Amino acid sequence: MTEHRHDMPNSHILAHRFGYIRPSSLPSAITALQEHPGAAILAGGTNLLVDMKLERAAPASPSEPRELPGQLPFGQPAVLVDISGLPGLSEIESTESGTTIGAPTPIRNLAVSEALWHDHSCLAESAAAFGSTQVAMMGTLGGNIANGSPASDTVPALVVLGAVATIVGPSGERTALVADLLEGPGKVALQPGEILSKVRLSAAEGRVGSAFLKLSRVKADLAKVSVAVRLVRDGETIVSARIALGSVGPTVIRAKKASAMLAGKPFSKDLILNAARMAASEMQPIDDVRSTADYRRKAAIALVHDACVLAWSRTSEEVKPSRGRTVDRRSASPAGQPLVVPPDQTARITLRVNGVGHELDVAPNELLLNVLRERLELTGSKYGCGIGECAACTVWMNGAPVLACLVLAISADGAEIRTVEGLAAPDGTLDPLQEAFIEENAFQCGYCTPGMLMMTKKLLEEIGDPTEDEIRDYLKGNHCRCTGYASVVRAVISAAKKGGQR
Repeated sequence: MTEHRHDMPNSHILAHRFGYIRPSSLPSAITALQEHPGAAILAGGTNLLVDMKLERAAPASPSEPRELPGQLPFGQPAVLVDISGLPGLSEIESTESGTTIGAPTPIRNLAVSEALWHDHSCLAESAAAFGSTQVAMMGTLGGNIANGSPASDTVPALVVLGAVATIVGPSGERTALVADLLEGPGKVALQPGEILSKVRLSAAEGRVGSAFLKLSRVKADLAKVSVAVRLVRDGETIVSARIALGSVGPTVIRAKKASAMLAGKPFSKDLILNAARMAASEMQPIDDVRSTADYRRKAAIALVHDACVLAWSRTSEEVKPSRGRTVDRRSASPAGQPLVVPPDQTARITLRVNGVGHELDVAPNELLLNVLRERLELTGSKYGCGIGECAACTVWMNGAPVLACLVLAISADGAEIRTVEGLAAPDGTLDPLQEAFIEENAFQCGYCTPGMLMMTKKLLEEIGDPTEDEIRDYLKGNHCRCTGYASVVRAVISAAKKGGQR
């Protein structure tokens, strides 16, 4: 029997050694998974690297299952297969017949997609509610599905939209409803060596409206309860309905009885309320650190009711897309140059940091944050939580804000990196945003300020005139223990008014 460790892992590092494979194509990725049965797939890494740091990642070998009660399988993968840079997969393509989304597409790209807000608004809405902005820019749609979490934000939306996943593996290609892939907490119906490559959404027929609502402790947190609803309308009648709920059972669940109660009936407030009560009765909630089962049941009634009302209103109203731009955080390494690095060896990578090129020998388990601070002596990016919750380590990678504590340095090979040291001009002149932070006393103790500067600088690039709500939402993952958010918001508004982009 394996003895459980009781000492706290060092979340600033990945202590154990593992191999790293960067395939040049999807077939070569599948081959790598076949050759290394204990391998894990690296795409966004926001879940995988956290689990590896906390020593609760997938077991190194399927023949050695180790579990902690209430947690994911315990162990460490021997090899990571990095599919984050595979060409042609991270795209959203819309045609008259429907929309196809590549599995490695960043969640953030879904949240700002005009096509999704127009045709499949509940999915765009779920992506907009997804964790911190940095995690949304790093995390992928495929990862959100494959993690098998009952609290996955996008999965309830995918379920009510009837999303079909395309899965590629040693036996070829197959398709399955996303709803049919869900087996239990942390478990999905993917066979060894299989990769989820894309998701397909059929075009809506008739007057269709959908909505997603989520209740959580704070904005950048997992849901206590989440609800997705899709309604088809004919006149004043609900032709068909689909309701799905997250964080209320071992998987995202379909409220089939509540959905059937709505179908074929005229829309009314009483009907919606009764259906919401029925949906709450179909749940299987538990007490945990985020909520109680009783609270979840009561909250679900309100959320289902409101989501149905919102979805109904959208059957006849235009849904405006979220402001912002899509991101591409992939490395610049040529796709034709695969890389295989054993656990006890290093590989030479190139990074362009704040406009200066560097060549570095790194091990597979070295983190970008450690390399920046300890090898390049760029200490502006701070050590914080180490597991992607405080955002003190935020830097830009190929123009997209990322959490440097959750990026492998080897995965950043060929990337353009910008740190807080790169905001000021070469002669030391501060960026207008930095000046605004000083003028508005927005830096407080200063420890978390670099991460906030990197985020708000990107915000002003995406949205030149952000509202206070947009600023607070963009910074929802940046923690300030000094509670200086009011001053930060004033500083960003001030910089925007002055045209603070150099």
